[in-house]
Amino acid sequence: MKLRPTLLALVLVTLTAAHAAEDTHAAARTMVRAGHLLDVDSGRMLADQAVAIENGKVVAVRPWSADAAKGARVLDWSAWTVVPGLMDMHTHIAEEAETADAAAPLKTGPARQAFIGAMNARRTLQAGFTTVRDVGVYRGFADIALRDAINDGLIPGPRMFVAGAYTTVPGGGGEITDVPPGTVVPPEFRRGVSKGVDDVRKHVDLILDHGADLIKVIATGAVLTAGTEPGQPEYSEAEIRAAVEEAARRGKFVAAHAHGAEGIKRAVRAGVRSIEHGSLIDDEGIALMVKHGTWLVADIYDGDYIDAVGRKQGWSAEILRKNEETTEAQREGFRKAVKAGVHIAFGTDAGVYPHGDNARQFAYMVRWGMTPLQAIRSATIDAARLLGKEKELGSIAPDKAADLVAVACDPLQDIECLRRVRGVIKAGQPVPLD
Repeated sequence: MKLRPTLLALVLVTLTAAHAAEDTHAAARTMVRAGHLLDVDSGRMLADQAVAIENGKVVAVRPWSADAAKGARVLDWSAWTVVPGLMDMHTHIAEEAETADAAAPLKTGPARQAFIGAMNARRTLQAGFTTVRDVGVYRGFADIALRDAINDGLIPGPRMFVAGAYTTVPGGGGEITDVPPGTVVPPEFRRGVSKGVDDVRKHVDLILDHGADLIKVIATGAVLTAGTEPGQPEYSEAEIRAAVEEAARRGKFVAAHAHGAEGIKRAVRAGVRSIEHGSLIDDEGIALMVKHGTWLVADIYDGDYIDAVGRKQGWSAEILRKNEETTEAQREGFRKAVKAGVHIAFGTDAGVYPHGDNARQFAYMVRWGMTPLQAIRSATIDAARLLGKEKELGSIAPDKAADLVAVACDPLQDIECLRRVRGVIKAGQPVPLD
């Protein structure tokens, strides 16, 4: 039977469309050939693996097969070890690195800050950190704007979960202090300044109304904030609990900046998700964290940077003194926390030191009690658990975001290897490396 011209045309169009759909599907499919792949869920290093990626997600992980890769875009990472996209749970990407000038944030206009944030985001992503938790900015909501610009594809950068502003007492660890007499600090730098339970609730709501993903409470004084002491509590347990309750009502967590032992215990009892820094933690605080399942995010590299660069650049004697009083204590507390089984997530306080050097901390974590695998898990699957995103992020597995990093050697044997990044993929898209 002969097909009529109109029917023949219809068949040809249908077949052409089918082939086009197949070609489009193939073009949308990426296959990464990994010389070795670290499965952080099982702790196993797998040889010669293929990671199939579609629509920004991993669809399969299996031994490499040339036949399975037919029709896909192939990225040959067979010379390298592949780990999940790294995650830093304590960054300040939207701001410049710390300097001796305490008033520097006031001298940076919004436009310049946007460019700085874009630069920092790009450097962080190129260093292999595909996800960050950005825990506070002085100019309120600048981090929200940066996150949204990345999500909208305007600039390259890591996936960001942001705090919006510091929830801090007046003159406390989240304020800009040590400025010349008569200096007026604009309201945009004081979005979360709160005193008393009701005021805390009001400002938590304000920050979340503007689109923050979490709340950052400054529970104690800070090393880098003049006029405050790291060991001194600044919020009562009731005030911290008010922040936790208000955030929980809207499905959000609270991270608590807390150096001092008493401030740590108040925050843990109040129900915060994580303790940031934890420099002067005591045995009782560690036991409380284990009991409550509270996470520790400790920036145990920072002290060396502050001491070396701070002295060279002439940072204040007060800051250098506080850094000396907390650095070794923090590391000893970290060691104890690891041994006790506290949940630990990787966090560097990037912004105190230049962005993009986040992976430097891995060696410190290993030096102070972790195995290389534990340190890597703290920056992958465990960081995802802290965020409550372990079903979406944190390991190279089907249905998770296709975030992959290639490094030049085996990080289980040489943890410094994570500083030698050879390739980055975020959500299935290769990241250009300069």
